[in-house]
Amino acid sequence: MGHTSLDKIKALQKNPANVRNLCILAHVDHGKTTLADSLVASNGIISSRLAGKLRYLDSREDEQIRGITMKSSAISLHYASGEKDYLINLIDSPGHVDFSSEVSTAVRLCDGAIVIVDAVEGVCPQTQAVLRQAWLENIRPVLVINKIDRLIMELKLTSQEAYTHLQKILEQVNAVTGSLFTSKVLEDRAVKEERAEEDKEEGDIEPAECPGSEQVYDWSAGLEDSDDSQLYFSPDQGNVVFASAIDGWGFSIQQFAQIHSQRMGIRAEVLLKTLWGDFYLNAKAKKIMKGAHVRPMLTFYHSNEC
Repeated sequence: MGHTSLDKIKALQKNPANVRNLCILAHVDHGKTTLADSLVASNGIISSRLAGKLRYLDSREDEQIRGITMKSSAISLHYASGEKDYLINLIDSPGHVDFSSEVSTAVRLCDGAIVIVDAVEGVCPQTQAVLRQAWLENIRPVLVINKIDRLIMELKLTSQEAYTHLQKILEQVNAVTGSLFTSKVLEDRAVKEERAEEDKEEGDIEPAECPGSEQVYDWSAGLEDSDDSQLYFSPDQGNVVFASAIDGWGFSIQQFAQIHSQRMGIRAEVLLKTLWGDFYLNAKAKKIMKGAHVRPMLTFYHSNEC
């Protein structure tokens, strides 16, 4: 994003094909409004130094006094991707359970969602609720693990400890997503069996049973035949962002893959699959190998080899 003008926003509104509606979803105090402030600042609407302090989208007086979002607020932002320009209608929704109706309305209006999780607190009750809302509206969200700075400044974690902690958060989020997926598959199977029973009672289907034959029941849930490869959150799939909204920065694995690809002469596609997981860089052989958990953590910033 970059600084924009009102005339540019008006011009983008005339092209519906390049308009995207996004909502920010999270548990209370996980950094929704701070992230919204950072995005607003990227368009030059407010100063980047005020991001997280101004709470620009909390326009009600009681919201500013209580320090929480109570009503959904929206703003139009300009986003450039390559040579294409997009208009992003960003909706900041409440995180408190008492205002869940605002969240439901925001999700229903949007094409996509940004789900924020605190890097220290992890998955909270309202996080599960917003993931379910996005699932019910058939929206594929992007996960933002916010407040990464707290792992360094407050918890004083080492690199390996921070990675293990973040991996556990991803497992928690994916566990919620997996339970939603399993429920959907079981529900579809139950509906299918109910329809089959109705057809059988109406005589449309003749039971193929012979005297003395054993009736075999299929106990499989249908999960084996369902494709869930693109369902879960994983940094190498491009649907996870690590950020510190209060400090105004964020990154994905794709960005580091491009940077180190040029430095090390390794294809970005290979780095994309190995920058997250049980891998380490053998600096002498210039190869990426498995088994990082049994070796001291190696860094890509080796002055002689990069």
